[in-house]
Amino acid sequence: MSNPGTPESHPVAESNESFEDILSQYEKSHSRQKEDGGKQLEGTVIAVSAESVFFDIGFKTEGIMPLAVFQGAGETVKPGDKLWVSVKGRDPEGYYELSRQKIAQPQDWSSLEQAFADKATLVGTVTGVVKGGFSVDVGVRAFMPASRSAVRDAAEMEKLVGQEIRCRIIKLDATEEDVVVDRRALAEEEERSVKDRRYSEIREGETVRGTVRSLTDYGAFVDLGGVDGLLHVGEIAWSRVNKPADVLSPGQQIEVLVLKVDPEKRRISLGMKQLQKDPWDSVAEKYKLGERARGTVIRVLEFGAFVELEPGIEGLIHVSEMSWAKKVRIASDVVKPGEIVEVVVLGVNQAEHRIALGLKQALGDPWANVAQSFGVGSVIEGPVTSLSKFGAFIQVAEGIEGMIHVSDISAEKRIEYPQDVLKVGQLVKAQVLDVDTAKRLMRLGMKQLVPTGLDEYIAEHKEGDVVTGRMGEVSGGHARVELGDGINAICWIAAVNPAKGLAEASTQVAAMPSAAKPDLSSLSSKLKAHWKGGAATVESKPEAVRTGQIRKFRIIKLDPAAKKIDLELA
Repeated sequence: MSNPGTPESHPVAESNESFEDILSQYEKSHSRQKEDGGKQLEGTVIAVSAESVFFDIGFKTEGIMPLAVFQGAGETVKPGDKLWVSVKGRDPEGYYELSRQKIAQPQDWSSLEQAFADKATLVGTVTGVVKGGFSVDVGVRAFMPASRSAVRDAAEMEKLVGQEIRCRIIKLDATEEDVVVDRRALAEEEERSVKDRRYSEIREGETVRGTVRSLTDYGAFVDLGGVDGLLHVGEIAWSRVNKPADVLSPGQQIEVLVLKVDPEKRRISLGMKQLQKDPWDSVAEKYKLGERARGTVIRVLEFGAFVELEPGIEGLIHVSEMSWAKKVRIASDVVKPGEIVEVVVLGVNQAEHRIALGLKQALGDPWANVAQSFGVGSVIEGPVTSLSKFGAFIQVAEGIEGMIHVSDISAEKRIEYPQDVLKVGQLVKAQVLDVDTAKRLMRLGMKQLVPTGLDEYIAEHKEGDVVTGRMGEVSGGHARVELGDGINAICWIAAVNPAKGLAEASTQVAAMPSAAKPDLSSLSSKLKAHWKGGAATVESKPEAVRTGQIRKFRIIKLDPAAKKIDLELA
C-alpha cells in the first residue's frame, strides 16, 4: 500500500522563514480552503478491504473510512474513485479518520474573543500537520506554530494529529476568521505549578523515590515527580565513586534522602549513602592503635598515600611514615595506586573520619635490637650515605645509620673536612663507640681500628706490671704519665700526710677510682709502725711528686677498647 508524501506536511519551519511569513502563508491557505469548501479534501480510493476503504488524501499517512458507510447508502467504491472527504481525527493505528460530511465553520466568535481577552484555556483537536505547525479545531479552524506545540521532532508531530490538546488563543482576527493558538505556554505554566507544589511538599530529612534523569561527572539529576534533585558523586556511597555512571544509569529507580531544600534557588540536594550504615560508626572497634591492617592504595599525593582499608574507610600514610632507611620526599617513590600494602594503625579520629597509618612500622623498627646487634666495640662495614662539615654518615644496616665525627676519622693526621678523605658510596669499616637507642644515634670511629703504638703496648703488658715513665702535669689527684712515644697513661695519686692520721688517709683513698685504690689494710699497718717509731727520718719520707720526674708505676687497669691505661706509684 502506498504512502504518498504531501508538500503541506513539514515538521518544522524553514530556517530562513519568520513566524510572520509562516502565519501569512497559513492565512492565505485558510482563506483559499474556505472558498474551496472549508476542511473538505479530494481523496482517491487506493484500496478496499472487507471492512474499510483507504484513501490518498495528500498526507504522508492514508485516510480510512468504514465500508459500511458506502454499503448503507447503496454505493460501491473501487480503487481510483475520487470523493470529497473531511478529516475527523486519527485512529489508534495512525490512519486519518475520514467523513463524507462537510464540516461547517462555527459562528460563535464572541465566545472566542472573550477567551482571547481572558487568556482562558481551550480544548481543541489537532486535525492535521501543515507547513510550520498544525491545524487545530477549537470551534473554528486555528493555526498552532510548531514552536508553540511543545513537541520536538517530526515523529511526535505526527502522533499529535487527532489528539485533544489544551491551548490558549494568542492571536484572533474575527474579520479574517483567523486564530492562532499556543499549547507550549500552558505546558510550561503547568510545569512551574507542579514544581512549586513539589518544592513546598518535599521536606529535608525525608526519604523519597525518584528516577535518574541524567548523569554528569559530578553527580546525577534525579526526577522526584516534577522537580529534579542533585545527587552529588560524594553522596552516592560511603566508598569512593569515581564517576556516577559507574554505579547508576538513566531511568534507574532509586531511593534517596533529602539533605537540603533551597526553594529560592530551586535546588534540592540528595544523598544515597545516608540510607546505608556508616562504616565509620564501628571504626574504633575494628582498628586499634598498634594493630596491623591490609589495604589498597587508591590515591597518591606528594605528602602521602590514601589506603582503602574497606569500602568507605580510608587511612593516610604520611611520607614520614614510609621508610626507616631514607627520607621520602614524594610518596610515589615508595607506593603506587592499586598496590596492596600492610600497615600499622598509628591513630584514629572517628569524629573527623581520619586514620593515620604507618608503612615502615609494619616492617619492624630496626633500632629495636640495635644495642644487641651492634654493641660498643663491635666493628661494622657500610657505605657512606652523606657527608657534612662535621662528619660522615654510614649505613650500618637497613634503616640504621651511624655518624663518624671528623675527629674520629684518622689518628695519623688532623682532618679538616670529611670529604677530603671520604666520598658518598665509599665502603668503610668503623668501630661502634656509642649507641643511644632512644635518640636513634650511633657514634662510630675509623681511627680506632688503625693499630698504634698504644695498642701494641697494651698487648704486650698486663695488669700488675711495674713500668717506668715520665710524670707529666699533676692536677686533681691524678697525673698524666708518658710511658713511651705517643703512649700516655693516667696515674692516680694519694698525697698522704702522716700528721693528719689514718682517717684522712682513708678519706683520700676512698676518693680514688676503684681501680687505683691501694690495699687499705697494708696502708694502716705502715702508718701504725710509723707512729711507734716516732718521727719519720728523712730517708723514710716518700719522694715528692713533680712534673718531669722519672718514676716507676704499677699498671692497675688496661682497656684496649677505650685505649686507656691506669697506673699507680710503685
